[in-house]
Amino acid sequence: MKIDLKNIGQYREDNRLEVKQAQKGLPTSLWETYSAFANTDGGLILLGVKELDGHKLEVVGVDDAEKLVSDFWNMINNLQKISVNVLTNQCVQTIELDGKTVVAIDVPRADRTMKPVYLGADPMKGSYRRNGEGDYHCNKDQVAAMYRDAAIVGADMRVLSNMDMSVFDMDSVHAYRNRFASFHPNHTWLSLDDELFMRRIGAMSISDDDQKMHPTVAGLLMFGFEYEILREFPNYFLDYQERLDDNARWSNRIVSSSGEWSGNLFDFFFKVFPRLTDGLPRPFVMRNSSRIDETPLHDALRELLLNALVHADHYGRQGIVVVKAKDFYTFSNPGDIRIGLNVALSGGVSDSRNAVIMKMFALIDKVERAGMGIPQAIYSWQELLDVTPHYQVTYNPERTTVRLEVEVVNEPINVQINDPDVQINDPDVQINDPDVQINDPDVQINVQIKLTERQRAILAILEKDGSVTLEFISQKLSVTTKTVYRDLMQLQELKLVERVGARKNGEWRVL
Repeated sequence: MKIDLKNIGQYREDNRLEVKQAQKGLPTSLWETYSAFANTDGGLILLGVKELDGHKLEVVGVDDAEKLVSDFWNMINNLQKISVNVLTNQCVQTIELDGKTVVAIDVPRADRTMKPVYLGADPMKGSYRRNGEGDYHCNKDQVAAMYRDAAIVGADMRVLSNMDMSVFDMDSVHAYRNRFASFHPNHTWLSLDDELFMRRIGAMSISDDDQKMHPTVAGLLMFGFEYEILREFPNYFLDYQERLDDNARWSNRIVSSSGEWSGNLFDFFFKVFPRLTDGLPRPFVMRNSSRIDETPLHDALRELLLNALVHADHYGRQGIVVVKAKDFYTFSNPGDIRIGLNVALSGGVSDSRNAVIMKMFALIDKVERAGMGIPQAIYSWQELLDVTPHYQVTYNPERTTVRLEVEVVNEPINVQINDPDVQINDPDVQINDPDVQINDPDVQINVQIKLTERQRAILAILEKDGSVTLEFISQKLSVTTKTVYRDLMQLQELKLVERVGARKNGEWRVL
């Protein structure tokens, strides 16, 4: 984290910045802040800076910077005082400003395998996290969560020796097998019985206790009955809410505790995703004789829903909550992002909290495994709807939340025929005259499509070059990419254009 000390007055202490006068040596509270920054998202500690009234900052300098730095390194490398040193030499620097010396300590976010970073000999008493301007003491649940995440082997690989196949909803298992078969029609696993198939996908494994097959944590969460899942995860809860009616708290709700369905992750995804994407504009694109009726917006919502399921700490409190409102979506799950928010947003690195569950969804072609899922979802939302998703990681309790602002669009596409009193609406055809039936072969209707000037301009651009991007068209017409995207979806519905080829390398063809 970089700070312009010449303009220190413009900064305030926050989640990533802490200042201390340190004129009488290293303050005791320095180590609480070190633990808090390392256990959260990292941050910068400035020694020789004072906080004035009104939270304004002022450089006051330290008296003996060399001794201060030496004492700091001696302390942080003393394992009886600090559990681990996450710093390199470059993390500690002395800075001269107007004859005053400031010591800057840039604390990185600790790797999950090093957490918790704590003071003294007892992690339950010496672990801290950062929240706003202050450091707070971690409770036992937070420390336990950090230890779970520190494990090299994913927690969802653990074998539950006290359970057997009776914990599974076999309807869920067979539905999964059917989806697997549709994507892998010639796979050798298709000939296996249910128990061996479940072992191959990671839902069951042999226990060291009795050398018999038992469910794994991943298998229980993915295919188990909700009441069986609660035996292992007392705080487990899945909640989908539709808030589309201003006069009701919610217009539709799906919860794992209803008793009307299994309550597992697999069924939750396939119940929620169609409702989540209902109302998004759908194209009509043929590829290899199959209809492709999903857009990057559908992909983005699918990725964010799966991220909530796959990266959740299911031992955590408050469960998974997905909300679809008239003008926003939110996805919230227990647990922070193990690699840190900034790394996750940059892409290319994947460190799933539940790697086996991720594998199961990947086997039925429902999840991005290369670490680019979140960045691609954000890019799609930004490019097509001109809105940047907002990610937030909060602690006590640990939760990851993403909010998507959106205007849910479900506009009818109007087509006029030569009788001005008769309207046809596609896709739901309605005609004022009850005596006119479109499916009657004796009735001939001269259909004339009415387009806006902008839609005609888009067609003219595509006739010259069908490979142009949304950004190119939006710049040409001085409108947003969201507007261009809506027009293209309408032109597709009217069968005036079609998308040919892959999403990234394909082009639009004017029909």
